[in-house]
Parts: sequence; C-alpha cells; structure tokens
Amino acid sequence: MAVQSRRGPEAKWFRRFGPAHESRALRLFCFHYAGGSAASFRDWQSLLPPYVEVVGVQLPGRENRFAEQPFRDMRPLAEAIADAMAAELDPPYACFGFSMGARVALAVSHLLRERGLPQPSHMFFASSCAPSRGVPVRGWNESDEKLIAYLRELGGTAAEIFDSQEFLDMYLPTVRADLTVVGTCPPRSGLPLAVPLRAFAGLDDTEAPPERMRDWYRETSAAFSLTTVPGGHFFDPAGTTEMISQIASDLECTVRNHL
Repeated sequence: MAVQSRRGPEAKWFRRFGPAHESRALRLFCFHYAGGSAASFRDWQSLLPPYVEVVGVQLPGRENRFAEQPFRDMRPLAEAIADAMAAELDPPYACFGFSMGARVALAVSHLLRERGLPQPSHMFFASSCAPSRGVPVRGWNESDEKLIAYLRELGGTAAEIFDSQEFLDMYLPTVRADLTVVGTCPPRSGLPLAVPLRAFAGLDDTEAPPERMRDWYRETSAAFSLTTVPGGHFFDPAGTTEMISQIASDLECTVRNHL
C-alpha cells in the first residue's frame, strides 16, 4: 500500500499508510519501539475502523530518515515531535506507544499540555514498564555484545540484522540512541494527565510483565485499564489481534462521544 505524505517541515515525522480521507473522525499517532520504525504500523490502517487515520511517528536515524542523527535525550526529542504534531491535532486524536514509544508518547503529551494544546482523547501503551517503578533500562550503556544479547532476548529484531556485521554497524547506533533516550529520562514531575489510559502487557514478557505495567495508573487521573494478551514483549499474532481489537473498541467510544 502506498505511503501518503504531506508537505511541510513536519512531514518527515509522520507516515500515513492509507489514502487521504477527509471524513476520518479520529487520528491515532503511533510511536514505535527502540530500533523500530513507523513501518511497524503499516498494516494497522486496514485493521482499524475506516474512521481512524493511522499516523506512524518516524524518529530520525532509520528508513527515510536514516541520514539524520537519532536523538539521545528525551526532552529535545519530545519538543521536536510536539512541534510537528501541533498542526495535526484536529480532528480528535489518540496516542499509541509500544515499549520505548510509550515513554515518548507520554513525554510528548505532557509537553502539549504545557503548551495549552489539545490533549489526546485516549492513550494506549504496550510492553513498557510503568515509569514510576524506576526499572533500569538495559543495553544503552553496555557493550555491543551485551546489547546484541539483550536484543536477541527481547525478540522483534530481524534475524538478518544479527547475521550481517554491516547491518549491525548501521543498526546498533540507532537502537543504542533510542534506549539512551529512555534510560536517561528523568522521573516525571507535575500532575498526571487527565486522559484515559489502557496498558497492554504480554503474559510471557519478562521485560515488561503485567506486574511492572500496573503502575501506569499513576500517569493518569482518568480511567485506567490493564489488558493482558498472549505472547512475550512483542506479543504473538493472537495477542496483537486482541490488542488492536480492544483499541478499536475504545476508539469507537471516543468517536461517539465527539459526535
């Protein structure tokens, strides 16, 4: 499916995977995991209801932004994304963040609130330890060998990357920078967001199991739900299907409330 893009300085931050549709009632910004890319959400447009516009947030240092240096610090990264999102907040929107993406989406949402801009109608976070638990982030300040071992343990990285030193030389600096963003992120200060939040945890995930995700409730003064799904850190196909189905159900309620 062709990727849709828009002109302007913010265009490089976003990838759209479906045809432009003026009647879309809600925009879902999707934040990828460390070392990942917006392409991980390529199939979501066809899996969610037609009134949802899926927008993948593309960080520097990968795919069409490979020549750009990846960020290594949360604040400037969140500021750059918030700058790009400012013109994209109508119609109503929601945020989904996977692993590292959950922490980035949270930081961006706080920045948007600081600027007096509209807040998301809903937040969805998957496979990410609740920030308040203070669980150390692995890999970012370790040797390449230990970082590779960590990535193998998590799963989700294509086998051909591990089989090629050339691919590893290109990939490791980006994934290390991404992990540094989360690993050096200071604790949140200020009030929690007044946005409904649903967290998704893989039943077999050893990195962000359900017990490490329950404290996401501290990040919102609105409704909180934790949904467990089959699989490990990246879920299995049934777990991913269950997650997307639940997101669709929650977004339907959001759209009805805005009609």
